[in-house]
Amino acid sequence: MKATTVTEHGNFKGELIGFLTNLPLFDELKPAEIKGISSHMNFIELKKDEILFREGEKGNCVCFVVEGTLDVIKQALTGESVVITALHRGRSIGEMSVIDDFPRSATVKARTDSKLIILTREGFDLMLGEDPQLGIKILKKISRLLSLNLRKTSSRLADYMLPLT
Repeated sequence: MKATTVTEHGNFKGELIGFLTNLPLFDELKPAEIKGISSHMNFIELKKDEILFREGEKGNCVCFVVEGTLDVIKQALTGESVVITALHRGRSIGEMSVIDDFPRSATVKARTDSKLIILTREGFDLMLGEDPQLGIKILKKISRLLSLNLRKTSSRLADYMLPLT
C-alpha cells in the first residue's frame, strides 16, 4: 500500500474538495471547512487483492473510496471468511477508529485496483485542535452514521432470529 499526501497529487486537491462535498459525512459543511479537513488527508492506492487492514488490527483511520471496489470480510465462527459487503465510490470504512481504540471489526481487501482518501486519527485530532466546532460537526455526523448502521444491522439480525417465547 502506497500512501502519499493529497498535495503530492497536484490538481487532485480541487477534485478532492468536490468529492468530499458529496460524502454524507461532509455534505453539510462549508467549502472552507472541507478545505481545512482535506489538508489532513492522505491518498492511498491499492492493487487488486491487496489488504487495506485486517480484522483484529488496531485501527487508526477512516477511509473513503474514490475509485474501485473493496470487500469487507468477516471471519465466521466456522473459520470461513465471508464477504459481508462491497464498498464502491463514495463509501467509507473505519469511522469508529478515529474515535475509539478498539481493534478492526473486519478485514478490508481490494477487489479491484482502488484509490482511497484517508483521514488518520492523528489528522482528525489536529483538525479538532485547530477548529473544535468543525470537529463537533464531524463527530455528530459520525454518530448518526454509526447509529444508522446499527439500526440496519439490528433489523437484518432480527430477520434471522427466532421469536422469544
